Formats: sequence, C-alpha cells, structure tokens
Amino acid sequence: MTSLFPARALSALAFLSAALPASAASLDGSALGLSWAIPFAGILLSIALMPLFLPHFWHQNFGKVAVFWALCCAVPLCLLIDFSTGINSIIHVLLADYVPFIIFVGSLFIVAGGIHVKGSFVGRPIVNTCFLALGAVLANFMGTTGAAMLLIRPLIHANEGRKRSISTFIFFIFLVANVGGALTPLGDPPLFLGFLKGVSFFWTTEHVIVPWLLCCVILLAIHHVIDTIMYRKDVADGFKPKDPTTKFALEGLVNIPLLACIIGAVLMSGFWKSGVEITILGVHFALESLCRDGLFIVIAALSLLLTSKATREANHFSWDPILEVGKLFFGIFCCIVPVLEMLRAGHEGAFASLVALVTNADGTFNNTVFFWLTGMLSAFLDNAPTYLAFFNLAGGDPTVLMTEDAHTLMAISMGSVFMGAVTYIGNAPNFMTVAICNERGIKMPSFFGYMAWSVLILFPTFFIMDMIFLA
Repeated sequence: MTSLFPARALSALAFLSAALPASAASLDGSALGLSWAIPFAGILLSIALMPLFLPHFWHQNFGKVAVFWALCCAVPLCLLIDFSTGINSIIHVLLADYVPFIIFVGSLFIVAGGIHVKGSFVGRPIVNTCFLALGAVLANFMGTTGAAMLLIRPLIHANEGRKRSISTFIFFIFLVANVGGALTPLGDPPLFLGFLKGVSFFWTTEHVIVPWLLCCVILLAIHHVIDTIMYRKDVADGFKPKDPTTKFALEGLVNIPLLACIIGAVLMSGFWKSGVEITILGVHFALESLCRDGLFIVIAALSLLLTSKATREANHFSWDPILEVGKLFFGIFCCIVPVLEMLRAGHEGAFASLVALVTNADGTFNNTVFFWLTGMLSAFLDNAPTYLAFFNLAGGDPTVLMTEDAHTLMAISMGSVFMGAVTYIGNAPNFMTVAICNERGIKMPSFFGYMAWSVLILFPTFFIMDMIFLA
C-alpha cells in the first residue's frame, strides 16, 4: 500500500491545481522564518533515526512517514501562506524536479540492472580497488546511478563469504556514487544543470580533472589499506578464496546501446533549443525536456521487454531499491520547497548569515566557503537545486564564471558533487546502493554510523582539495 502514496498525493495535487488560477504568485522566501525548515529537519531525522531505533516500523512504513512530513510542509503552506501559492509551489517542485529526477534515475536503474557482469571474482583488496576505480571512470559516461547499478551486484558477489567487507561498499558510495561523476554533465545532475545554464560541456573536465584524480587516488589508497587489513583478518578467521571457475562475460548486451541512448537523450536536451514550451498544470516545460523524459521511459520499457528474465534474476534484480528512493525523495522534494526559497532569498532570507559568508570584505568571492557551504547543503539537501542556488548567488553568468570566476565555479561544482557522499541522502545512488546491500544481507552502517566514516575519511581529503585548488 505504501508504494501508492506518492502517486495518490500527486493525483490529489493535480486535482486541486485544476481549480487554481494559472498565474499564481510564487513563494516569497524572504518572508519565511526558520520554522518552515522543521518538516525538512523532521524527514531527515526520521531517515537517520528510525532505522536505528524503530527498524521494523520503519521498513514497513517509511513511505507513510515520507508522506506525513510532506503534508506537514504542504498543508501549512496552503493554510498559512496562501492556498494557491502553496499548492502551485508543491506542484512545481514535483513536476519540474521530482518527476524528471525519478524518470532519469529509474531508467538508469532498469537499464543497468539488465546488464549482468558474469565471472568468478574474488573480493581480494586489489580486485575491490579495481572495481572502485572502474566505477569512478564509468560514472562520467553513464552517470553515478548507472555506474553504481552496473557494478554493485558483481561487487557484492565477489565479496560473498567475507565478514569484513563493509568498508568496500562505503567507499563504493564515496567513489562510484558521488566523487567519480565530477567530470562531465552526464556524471551528476548538478553538472547537467550547469550545462543547461550555459557551462561548456568539457569545462568541468578541463578544470576539475586534476582535483578529481587526486581525490580518487587518495580514496582508493585509503580503501586499499583498510581492505587489506580486513581481508587478512577474514583469512585468519577461515575465509578461503575460491579459484575462479567462470570466465568474465557480459549478459544483457542489448542494454549497452540502450545506455548509449540515455546518454544521447541527455545530450540532445542540452544542445537542442526548440524554443517551444508546453505548460502542464501551470508548470512550463521545454519541448526538448519532455522529449528527453519520454525517451527515458521508452528506453526503460525496451530494456524490460528485451532483457531475458534469467539475466535479471542473475542480477538479483528487484524493484525495492527504486521504490524506496521514490518514496523517500517524494517527501524530501516536498519538504525542501520552503528551505530552497529561503536560500534563494539570499541576504533577505532566514539563511542570510550563511549567505553572507561567501563574500569577502572586498566584494570578491570566498571560494573556500563556497566549496564547504555548497557541499554541506548538498549533503543534506538535493545537490542539483543547491548547485543552482549557489550558481545564481555567484552571479549566474556562465561566461564570467567560466573565466574570471573559474575557481568559484570549480568550488560550487566540486562541493555539490563530492560532498553528496557525506550522507546517505546526499545523492540517489547512495540510497539505492544501501538498499541493494541490505537486500543481499550486507548490514550497512546506520545513518550516523555512515557519517562517522565519511567525516573521518572524506573531510580530511576535501580539506586537501580545498587547500591545493581553491584557497
């Protein structure tokens, strides 16, 4: 029943919007106090604490919890601000952001889940490290979601029988689901938004490749040391690696051109400027964006039709991970509405003290603060709108940001992508990876347990990035 909640909520909002005027006033972030962030804090705390203290209740009812917090945000917006403004603000974020987000992530999940990496891999430290390095590279071509969904299942299979392999899956989130996708607009949604705003396709590759390489090398080296120690303990406890019995092979090859089609659809929506807009429930969509999302749906349907049942069964494919992402991010996207408007209000909003930190006394930008502030908000908010908010805060002119303010754009880009790894909710592939690991019997750390890893390992690494490339 819980899987129907987001769909029912969307239907209800669509019904209400039909009676509203097409030109409703937009939400004024400067008029909102910090109390409007309570629902967002509530859903974050629910995600963090309920699996730890109420695990049975959470696993049975997390969809209802997400809708509860969404209503705690939407109902006061309608009753205390303005009914028309509140409904339209919620509808706008769901149609313009949530639905395309779920379609994109879902299509990658389906297509990547139809590719089975066959072979008898043994989870030795060097093998695990190579998996992570390969995933970090692939993330720039097929997105962090696609790379994570392609490699997580064979990596789990390679480490079957090991008791101390948790660190590998934590670093998998660090590298494959986040840091790896920092070089192209295909890698992570924030960079794609920058591409749509006018940032050249290869600008990020040119300016971020050295920080990306250094960050990846540091994290891969730390992982290899930790996994080597854990592997030796596993062997001492009786773990016996089996000799490979199955040669490497790929099944479900039809999904590889389908992945290429997804990449092509993303590029098409960025380069093609039709000049045609279509309005749906008061939300304006460019024709190219609707075509892109329509292609995603068609490609996902083709993958389901053309991939054999045996291949998906070999991947232990199930719908649970994407359903969990869909339910929880429904609540997150609803509750984030007033928070983002307060952030966009800049010096006039409730977060004015934070916004003031990004500008030096002489009027120049403080790139270190841009990096850390964009990053930390991306760790808890959705990193795509956070990138956009700080992109606009830095002037919003891609020509200026790509030239004289290049370090500021680097700081925003690196912060929004790299620090999505700080929490489970920083990026959709994080959730999906955790859900698949838990489904396969791998007990991943709690929300705060994972953050202990990320703070101890990622923060010193990011400090090095800041000191070398941004200070």
